[in-house]
Parts: sequence; C-alpha cells; structure tokens
Amino acid sequence: MTRRRRSPLGRLLRWCFWLTLLLAAWLLGVAAWIVHVGNRDDAAPADAIVVLGAAAYDAQPSPVFEARIDHGLDLYRAGHAKVLIFTGGYGGARARFSESQVARRYALRQDIPASAILIESRSRTTVENLVETRRLLQDHGLQRVIVVSDPLHMARALRASRRLGIDAIGSPTPSTRFRTFRTQREFLLREVYFFHRDLFEVLRDGIGS
Repeated sequence: MTRRRRSPLGRLLRWCFWLTLLLAAWLLGVAAWIVHVGNRDDAAPADAIVVLGAAAYDAQPSPVFEARIDHGLDLYRAGHAKVLIFTGGYGGARARFSESQVARRYALRQDIPASAILIESRSRTTVENLVETRRLLQDHGLQRVIVVSDPLHMARALRASRRLGIDAIGSPTPSTRFRTFRTQREFLLREVYFFHRDLFEVLRDGIGS
C-alpha cells in the first residue's frame, strides 16, 4: 500500500493547529506564573517597605491605594523594616497632592512617625516608581526592600526591580480590591500583555548591547 500524501493545505492547517496549541499553552503558562507570584508572600526583614503608587482622589487614596498602604503599614508595625517608602506622582495637572503625599498623610494619621517615611513625587508608572525608589535607596544607604502592590501586579513589579538592580522581595496586599472575575480577568490580561512587552524590551536591549 502506498501512503497517502497530505495536500499542502492539509499540512498548513496541521501546522496552524499545533502553533495555536503551543501559543495557548504559552499564554496559559505566563498567566499561571503571574498568579503564582501574586499568591506568594515573601515578607522578611528588610531595610525598607516600598508601597507602589495608585490613584488618589485629592487628599484621599483610592480603595486600591488604601489597601496597599494598609498592608505596608501592617508590615512596618510587624517590624519587617524601619522605613516606609511611598511612591507616586501627581495624577493630573490640577491635583493638589501627589499619590505619595496622600499616602504619607494617611500614614501619619495612623500614628506612623514622620521620621520613618520617605516619599517621591515624580513618578507616573510602575517603572518610574521603582527608578525613584532606587534613588531614595541610594541616598539613604538602604538596600533590601519589600515591594507592596496588588497580587496580579507583583510579578511585573519584581521583574522591573530586578532589571533596575533593586534587591526586592514581594508582599502582595491580601485585601486587594480586584476581587470579581471581571476585574481579575482584565487585570490578568493586562499583565500578560506587559510580560511580553517587557520580554521584547529585554531581548531588544540584549541585541543592541
């Protein structure tokens, strides 16, 4: 018996099927890794606790930002570090306070001593949060930090920290406001996108160096 040859179209469809399957498996793996990192709390003794910025409404932190601040304060009270670093610049041209200033005011009302708080008010993105954090760490002779953010944001924050040479461990807020299926799905899809954007930038920088 002679073997029946597949047509070119059949071979193409077969290759497309396997490529689609591999792509789906890759994306599911990336998403699972992001969820895994966000479910880990590696809080341990450090030099500072870095609370990444989020939206603020005039002098009040948004619910997302408040949850991050509260977790940072809990870590401070538990003795994990003696310094709190709040990050985040001005949300708009008319904003009276930067995100970090709002966080500082909130912490002071919770009886956190002013001497334990450092802020930066220039950043607008996660990477900028961490660039300014690195500057504060260098200025104050601090090294290891605990990064506080929402669980699904933690993988990207730690990736950026490593790229910037920051010795960071993660402690995601247990009271994240992203609890519904819809908000978690949207957050996760966004983080999967950022994973590939960051990967492309790493590869581009490696080729260009």
